[in-house]
Amino acid sequence: MAVTLNPRAYKHAKELINEGKFVYDERDAWSEHQPSAQEENEFIRRHGFAEYGKWYLGISDEKPEDTKGHYEFPYGDFKKVHRCGLLSAESRAGQYKHFDIESAAHHLHGLLDERKAASAPKRSRAASAGKTARGHSAR
Repeated sequence: MAVTLNPRAYKHAKELINEGKFVYDERDAWSEHQPSAQEENEFIRRHGFAEYGKWYLGISDEKPEDTKGHYEFPYGDFKKVHRCGLLSAESRAGQYKHFDIESAAHHLHGLLDERKAASAPKRSRAASAGKTARGHSAR
């Protein structure tokens, strides 16, 4: 079975991250955050397999394009990229030696971390040193 990187999904994920459409969630939250089979079916009914495929970093050449089985390594909830989804995809891709997908998920995770860091409020030196605004110790 050959599973390869889905370039459309990779591009879509980068665009979403750049637009700030991501959830910076906990590593192990994917089992709770990933779409259910019912949510997947509803998305396919409304948008078709071409749009569905944009949410999966891997494609399998052994399954027809118009089946769920053609798409592997989900990373989001059909609205936003999830950090936990990227981490899961990265880990599973590495485990199954799909290094192109592992590398893509790792890169996306890095982009997400950069965006999160850039949007974090900057702390003043006084706050960073544990001091109040007047320079007195906060302890």
